[in-house]
Amino acid sequence: MTSNNRTQGGKAFGILKAQQETRLEEVNKEFLTDEKYMDIEDIEEKLGSCKNKFMEFDLNDQGEIDMMGLKMMMEKLGVAKTHLEVKKMIAEVTGGNSDAICYRDFIKMLLGKRSSVLKIIMMFEGKANDSCPKPVGPPPRRDISSLP
Repeated sequence: MTSNNRTQGGKAFGILKAQQETRLEEVNKEFLTDEKYMDIEDIEEKLGSCKNKFMEFDLNDQGEIDMMGLKMMMEKLGVAKTHLEVKKMIAEVTGGNSDAICYRDFIKMLLGKRSSVLKIIMMFEGKANDSCPKPVGPPPRRDISSLP
């Protein structure tokens, strides 16, 4: 094999991510044509958001969020969980059939009627980001008399 045929580092990672995004887009198309989900408002936007969130935490690019990926997601959302709690969350989403959350289970959990701990946390995270705009620029100047 010549060095021109090999891809390494960032280029290989980019190719992997592009392939993963294509696979997830195919699953999204299935949900767009599924009658069970037709009545969901802004479904295309929600599926796009699901895809981006899923890709961020699919650490090994295998199409699943494993225990470490979910643990990392919870920590990033500010809701750190123990390994046992993460295992229970995965079992709740997958019905106990797997040690990792596949993309289809992830979408069904977020778009479905059933409530789960992970769905509640992610919904809360989305609402918290929408309702609390982060201040921009330097903090206002204060003097000693204005301090509590």
